[in-house]
Amino acid sequence: MSQTVEASSLVTLHYRITLPNGQPLISTFEATPATLQLGAGEMLPAMEQVLIGLPVGSRHVFELEPENAFGPHRTELVERVKRAHMPDEEIEPMSVMEFTAPDGSRYSGLVREIDTESALIDFNHPLAGKAIHFEVEVIGVV
Repeated sequence: MSQTVEASSLVTLHYRITLPNGQPLISTFEATPATLQLGAGEMLPAMEQVLIGLPVGSRHVFELEPENAFGPHRTELVERVKRAHMPDEEIEPMSVMEFTAPDGSRYSGLVREIDTESALIDFNHPLAGKAIHFEVEVIGVV
């Protein structure tokens, strides 16, 4: 068993993701640790990169800029959708809606604003354009 994280390691760790202002987003420190296979797309590539070389038992905090975290906020992913193409249910601003693409895949969008004719939907990841703090404690490596 390796005692440091490698690019293809199976890693058990606690992690916490917060915004720079300290707002918590997710944490396993108060629960069961996560076990992730590096290189399998289970974690953002930039997060995997900062784990490589860390020894078991170590704890670190990393600052990831938007480009390395969830990417920049892209204005071309914010679009106006006609109400006729939306469900006949009450839709609130700042709610998340699910859409189906022509190929059958599903994706989510945040309703930024809505009126009787259309809604402004943001299809960016909710954390796009935001820097994050990524805290990890490496528990085990295989």
